[in-house]
Amino acid sequence: MDILGASLRICVDDLDTAIPFYERLAGGTALRFDRGGVQVAAVGSFLLMSGPEPELEILRKVAATIAVKDVDEAHRLLTELGARIIAGPVPTPVGRNLVAMHPDGSVFEYVDQRG
Repeated sequence: MDILGASLRICVDDLDTAIPFYERLAGGTALRFDRGGVQVAAVGSFLLMSGPEPELEILRKVAATIAVKDVDEAHRLLTELGARIIAGPVPTPVGRNLVAMHPDGSVFEYVDQRG
């Protein structure tokens, strides 16, 4: 499985207030989208999330978002290694994702940019 990078997941109270700081810090422009009632902004290596507390509580359990070349390949390897697939693979605004719990109990989101 090719791991292309990782994004740090940050829950913020106000996305509009947080974005300018992270755009300057990362030297890029935020890509904004909504997902399941949560507003999201991807800025460089940061994934900012804002929304209802019950939704954010669930999202906080995911340690990081890991970019991979192919979510299907990640699914096969994770399953082979004993991870439990919690959700996905499912389409996202920019590709596909899955959420997996590793054998040690840590939870990660894996994403690709394939359609």
